[in-house]
Formats: sequence, C-alpha cells, structure tokens
Amino acid sequence: MDLNGKTVAFHTLGCKLNFAETSTIARDLNDAGMEKVKLQKGADLVVINTCSVTEKADSECRSIVRKALRANSNSFIVVTGCYAQLRPSEIAALEGVDLVLGGADKLYLRKFIYDLDKFEETVIHSCDVSEINNYDSAYSIGDRTRAFLKVQDGCDYKCSYCTIPMARGISRSAPVNQIILQARNLVKTGVKEIVLTGVNIGDYGKGEFGNKKHDHKFIDLLKELDKLSGLDRIRISSIEPNLLTDEIIEFVSNSEKFVPHLHIPLQSGNNEILGKMKRRYKRELYSERVREIKKLMPDSAIGVDVIVGFPGETEEHFLDSLNFLNNLPISYLHVFTYSERPGTEAENFDNIIPKVERKARNHRLRLLSVKKSRSFAESHKGTLRKVLWEDSMRKGRMYGYTENYIRVSAKYDIYKAGNVEYGYIGGIQFDDCFEFYESKDAMAV
Repeated sequence: MDLNGKTVAFHTLGCKLNFAETSTIARDLNDAGMEKVKLQKGADLVVINTCSVTEKADSECRSIVRKALRANSNSFIVVTGCYAQLRPSEIAALEGVDLVLGGADKLYLRKFIYDLDKFEETVIHSCDVSEINNYDSAYSIGDRTRAFLKVQDGCDYKCSYCTIPMARGISRSAPVNQIILQARNLVKTGVKEIVLTGVNIGDYGKGEFGNKKHDHKFIDLLKELDKLSGLDRIRISSIEPNLLTDEIIEFVSNSEKFVPHLHIPLQSGNNEILGKMKRRYKRELYSERVREIKKLMPDSAIGVDVIVGFPGETEEHFLDSLNFLNNLPISYLHVFTYSERPGTEAENFDNIIPKVERKARNHRLRLLSVKKSRSFAESHKGTLRKVLWEDSMRKGRMYGYTENYIRVSAKYDIYKAGNVEYGYIGGIQFDDCFEFYESKDAMAV
C-alpha cells in the first residue's frame, strides 16, 4: 500500500537490542514515506515492540495500547517483539490491537500492512520458536553520537527463570565482514561510539548466516572492529561471566577503542540459588573475572545484573548475595525483582517469596547500587577523563559519558556537542531526578 504521508509512532519496551530493532523498522517505514511522530500525537500507525522478561513488561504493553487509542481511536496498532512471540493470542484479545507479529516477521512489518483501516478481528502472524533461525541485522542511533549495533541474537542457555530462548530462538549471528561493513557505514554518519548488543554476545559465531556456517568467535570480531578508522569508542553492552575470557579482558585493556566498561550479569551472589537458576558458573568464577578486570583496568566500570526474590531465596541467601556484591569492586547494579514467567521451569518451583519481600530486597540492593556508583565516581574526582558529549541540550546543559561510564554534564557548547573532549571530574551535584558529578569545565552525572 501507499504509506507516503502517513504518520507512525513507536514505543519500545526492554533491552537495547529491542531499541536497535525498532529503529530498523522505523527506517524501513521512513523509506516508504511515513513520518515519525510521538505517540500522543495520534499516529495513523502505532508499533509497539515488546519485552517479556518481567510481568511489568506485559502490563506496560497493555497500558501503551490503551494510551495509543486515547490519542487516536483509529490508529492501526501493531504489537511485535518477545511478548508477541510468546503470547500472541493474549495480545490479540486486547481491544484495539490489529496485527500481532512474531519473532520471525517483526523486521518485515511493511509487507504485512495492506491498508491502515482497523481490522474487525486481530490478525496474528506467528510461528513456532524453532522456526526463528534466521539472523536479521539491526542498529539504532540515539543522539547521533552513539549507535547500538546488533551482532548476535537468540540464546542456547536454559536458565530456569528466562523466557528469552522461547521468544528469540537459538543463538545465531552475522559474519564478521557484515558487522564491519555496518560499523563503517555508521562511522560515515558521524557516530563516535558503537555499543555492541545481542542476547548473548559472548556466544557470537554460533549458527548460520545465509545457510552458511561461519567459524568465528567473539574475540575475532573485537579484533576486526578495533582496526576501524574514524571511530572513537566501542563498548560491549553485556557479556556472560563464563564467556568473558582472559583473552577478551586483556584485549580490551590494551585497546585504544574499546572502553574500560563491562556489564556482566550475575543474577545471584549465592551458589545455591545460582544452581537453581541453572546459571553456568559459580560466584567464585564471577569474582575472578571482576578482579582480573580491575587488575588490568583499575579505572574500569563494572555493571552487574541481579535478580532478587527467586523461589527458595531465604533471607540468608539474600544476605550472602548482598555481602558478596558489597565486597566486590563493582560500579553499579541493575536490580530485577523476580516474576513468574509462564513456560519457565522456575514457574513451578516451591518456596515462593512474597511479593512484598521481593520489593523490599530490591530496595536494599538499589541502595547498595547508589553507594557503589557514588563511591566509584567520587574515586575519580579531580581526574581528567575523555567525555563523549551528546548532541542535545537540556535546560542549557549538555550531557555525556566518560569512557568508564561516569555520567557528566556541562554548560552547552555547540563546538563540543557530539564530540569527545577532556574534562575534569568534580563533586556530586543534583539535577531534577538524577545525580551527576560536576567538573571545572565539565559536569559528570
């Protein structure tokens, strides 16, 4: 159909990978002549890219559908992503949803739109997860300085709490030469930093691309990306501790492009709970990885994912995990409250933790995260760091990140915005809902 002149709005839930895929869908629809607008403007077409890691993501999807219909009761509403793959009939039952696209079709949305007249009945294009074995490239550019580049999809792990393998299928990735070509094209647009994203990027190299197997490992990709000219920074978004090898750590520590910042999922600091989660390591390995990173990169930032309230997690288990984290030289935590996900092994576990206790444990770990992040930033007070300034302004100020992920702020300077500049880290400040660190000629958040 002719989409020229029509408007489209997007809402993305979940991870950086989802944002990369939404951005790819948006570029395709823009090529067809559609104009991107905000959801509240009441677009002709609304695309909701969902997550289903937690119960909250499911309820948020339902809320966005209602919000879209309030803005324009005639909006043609498409729901795609992980929730759409896992529970297509559940989404189809939501009032106002016209089209549900599963995991194999989401990046090809345009071919499923014949007109933008609302359907009498919701149409579902879904498939069994075993059929999701193709690799589709994706990337997103947020503030025109940083891009999220998808390098891998799917997961072969079977963690007892996780729905992602059921939603995204087996681990697969693009060949190195395609990733390099995409990275070069991003550099040509003026991107200064590329963030490598995927479901389990340490497993890069598995699977087939174009019916051809490729025999590369993640370290091979890193070495080729390191040769790119015109790119200031490369950041690894998240990597499993058992896949974070000494070779990768040493390579990053010696690279001028790869930044000293690693995000490493832990999920629990107690070995008994890790076993119930079916994670592929014990906390001793995790500790070894963290201490090796800090030995080679003392100024590095280390982020941690943690789940609280997993079935069977006693107060003793939780305190063991909290103390383990407190004693590690980490920089911040991403804390998730466990929620039962249909179809997972953990859904049937005994010794369920009351939701009020899960919430309380989440709060306690978030307090630890504040302590860790403040301590990390304060330890760099007075030091000179490279800052990639975002090409945007908020209340007369610009914001950015140091190479080791300290959020910074300074008075807006059109000549610095979108570029990498040096700045001294100053003391802690507060700005509306978040804290930051101010320097003599730059501020850090």
